[in-house]
This record gives sequence, structure tokens and C-alpha cells, in this order.
Amino acid sequence: MPNKEIDLDEWRERALKFESSLNSVVLGLQAQVRALTIGIFSRGHLLLEGDVGVGKTTLLRAAARLLGGHYQRIEGAIDLMPSDFLYHAYIDEKGQPAVQPGPLLQHGSELAVFFFNEINRARPQAHSLLLRLMAERSVSAFNREYAFPHLTVFADRNRLEREETFELPAAARDRFFMEISIDAPDDRQLQRDLMFNQRFHDVDALISELDAGLAPYDQLNGVALVVQNSVRAETALQDYAVNLGRALRNPLEVGVTLEDVDISRLVSGGASPRGMAMLMRAARCRAWLEQRDYLTPDDIRAVFTETVSHRIFFTPAYELRRSEIAPQLLQAVLNKVSAP
Repeated sequence: MPNKEIDLDEWRERALKFESSLNSVVLGLQAQVRALTIGIFSRGHLLLEGDVGVGKTTLLRAAARLLGGHYQRIEGAIDLMPSDFLYHAYIDEKGQPAVQPGPLLQHGSELAVFFFNEINRARPQAHSLLLRLMAERSVSAFNREYAFPHLTVFADRNRLEREETFELPAAARDRFFMEISIDAPDDRQLQRDLMFNQRFHDVDALISELDAGLAPYDQLNGVALVVQNSVRAETALQDYAVNLGRALRNPLEVGVTLEDVDISRLVSGGASPRGMAMLMRAARCRAWLEQRDYLTPDDIRAVFTETVSHRIFFTPAYELRRSEIAPQLLQAVLNKVSAP
């Protein structure tokens, strides 16, 4: 779609309706739904992490329906191989070997959403194919290239079970635009609704109520480009963002201290220029949703955790304590770096 045909006000209404539609399907996840909306309208791939039965798959299925287009999923398993994404070999009715396209290739360039369920159950070989798919939106198969220009990759990870699971390599984690943590709502009334309101017990019927293709998947590339070009960042705001990146790479430099942590030996890498650029993409999209054409520090703070946390890599001594240390580190950096 040519940029001149994109009405950002009309698309903002679509994005906000997209958000409210998701909130009608899952309860008590307003912050997570806002993050997912920002990720989709920034054209990023999204990883959800949470306990069993908290609505991760329902949320992703609902988002896929609102985007329209074709949808495919694959289940993470210890024996999953890259070929399982691409083709399915079988014996046909004549007793001859035959091959059919796998879930990734069945719809070609019209594939809108690819959902990798329980991604941490798959071996690194499967992660390697996913890495290229997210980085280039293409794969090689049958001596040709397959491109998916409008594809969004969703994945979820069960944080409870660690047996027979494989941690995502740093390169794959960095390709996810956001990592969104999903927890069950703590509000008693919401818990009561989820337990006793029959509307939430039939997920298929619940999702079928949504407006299919509300935010057409094949138009989002153009919309996202115009959004990014329409939100300006003043020099002081740019300096603030640069200072945050420097503090993440060297928290000792800005005086960050954490209990029972040697800050000088904590961070082994991360917060790369690409990662910080993704932070700014998310912040610009958030400003647009808030009906502004300029960035504020609040825009950066609002998306900081989801876009940065999974891109900070700790030394082995502290990596096992990631879930405890990472939130503390991010909050300490935000507290230490002065905002304009």
C-alpha cells in the first residue's frame, strides 16, 4: 500500500479496537495486550512466557484471527527437526513415497501468522531454522527460496517445566521483538469470571466472535513504516535512550548496585544497537497509540522491560538467577539514568 494512502488516524482506531478486542477474550492482561499490540504494529515477532493455562495460546490465536490471512502452528518437541517445518513425507495410495508441503510452506507468501507452541521443547536444530525465518522472513527448500513478507512469528514458552527443554540461544532470543510475561490475574472478580462464566470455557466460540481481518496483515508493513516516520525524537530524548543503552552494557558505570550481585561481573553482553533500535521502534508505536507525534521518556519506560530484558545476557554465575536479577537490573537502570 503506498504511504500516501495510509490514514494514521483511521489506523490508530483499528489498532485500539484490535487491543480492546483482545482484552475481551483474555481478562486482567491489559499491560500484556498493549505490549502485544505495539509489537504487532511495529512488525516484530513475539515470544510469550508464562505458567500453564494462563491464556497464552488463546491470546495468540485471537491476535491471528484479528490479523486475518492464513495461520499455521507447530508443536515444540524433542524430536522436531527443521524438515518438519518444510515438508511431510508419506506413502501414497499407490504405495509410492510422496511429499507434501509442511506447515510453513502450505500458503506461501500469504502466510500471516506462524505459531511455535512450547518453543523451548524443540532442539537447537529447529531454533536455527526459526532464526532465519524471523531475521529474513524467508527459508530455503526444494532448491528455491520462499518469502513471507507479511509474516509474524508468535511463540510461547512454558516457564514451569524444565525437563527435556532447551534454552533459546542468544541470537534467537534477540530476534524476538518482545518477550511478554503472562501471569494469571490476581483480582478475585476476574478469577471468578474465568472459573464460572461459560463464555470463557469454549475458546473456539470465543475467538469466533472477533472481527476477522480487523487489522489486515498484508497492510501492516506500510502502516508501521509511516508510524515510525511520523514520530520524532528530540535530541534530549535521543541522548536519554543512548544513556540507557550504555548503562545496560555497563551498569557499574552509572552506579547501579544490587544486593548479593557483583555488578562488575554481572553482564556478559547484550543491549546491542539493534536491540536499542527495537526499543525505539516500540516507543514510537506507543507514542502513536497515545495520539502524539513525538517521543517522551514515558514511551521508552513503558516498553523497556518487554523489549530489553531478553536481550541482556548474564555471566554463567548469574544466568540461573535471571528471573530474579533481570527485573531488578532494569528498574535500577531506569532509576539511575536521568530523564529529560
